[in-house]
Amino acid sequence: MPGTLYLVATPIGNLADITHRAIQVLNHVDLIACEDTRHTHKLLQHYAINTKTISYHEHNEQQRETQLIELLKQGSNIAVVSDAGTPSISDPGYRLVRAAIENEVRVVPVPGPSALISALVAAGLPTDEFFFAGFLPPKSNARRARLAELQAVPGTLIFYEAPHRLSATLKDAYEILGEREAVVARELTKIHEEIRRGRLSSLSAHYANDDNTRGEIVVLIDRNVIGVAMNEATSVAALVDQFERDGLDHRAALKKAARELRLSRAEAYRRLMSERSAPR
Repeated sequence: MPGTLYLVATPIGNLADITHRAIQVLNHVDLIACEDTRHTHKLLQHYAINTKTISYHEHNEQQRETQLIELLKQGSNIAVVSDAGTPSISDPGYRLVRAAIENEVRVVPVPGPSALISALVAAGLPTDEFFFAGFLPPKSNARRARLAELQAVPGTLIFYEAPHRLSATLKDAYEILGEREAVVARELTKIHEEIRRGRLSSLSAHYANDDNTRGEIVVLIDRNVIGVAMNEATSVAALVDQFERDGLDHRAALKKAARELRLSRAEAYRRLMSERSAPR
């Protein structure tokens, strides 16, 4: 009989945030596939777990997949862990799970910590619907294009971000998504945990002047644009006037209004001229 593939969630910071079941599974499997064996050994040593480990990360994922699937088919039980949180969530695991399913290997989740869920429940933003978009593209043009694609998502947006890109990401989000409530959650469950709440404009300004931002970061953005109720009857002229009051020049304000209303720039300009020439 083939073995079982376990996806084991591990602490995102505080080592006490591990379940009894996770410890039990890690103790009894034949092998633990780790994103970074050195990092995982600290956790295993803390809980006196002596199970053999093997590296399994984005640079050797394809090579290890064949090896691990063969072991599973021979009857070995294997646990997959990432450096922190739940495997497969912006970490290796997805490919191996797909291969296991194709080879009729049982896949068992062992739930526990997840940075995105921890940030969401503490943020104070709507939790009824949310969209996790992982890491945004590192280059500005691609990042802004991705944000434009997510503009109409009817739920709280959640991203992971690197400290050195946080300021640029918040600036792009403000310019593309408009003024929204947002949260930056940093170093969750750790000694220097910080959850900073505010509008995108204020968070963008804060982190633009903060050169000491460190650690693991989750960015959350509300679904609603503040002060803008967007529908088919929304006035392009009203939006342009609002954005100009916020400090944009006329061309940038029109461009942003077109994005907000999901119109082409030509159509937004046509509607603007029509609205301003209409009798009052």
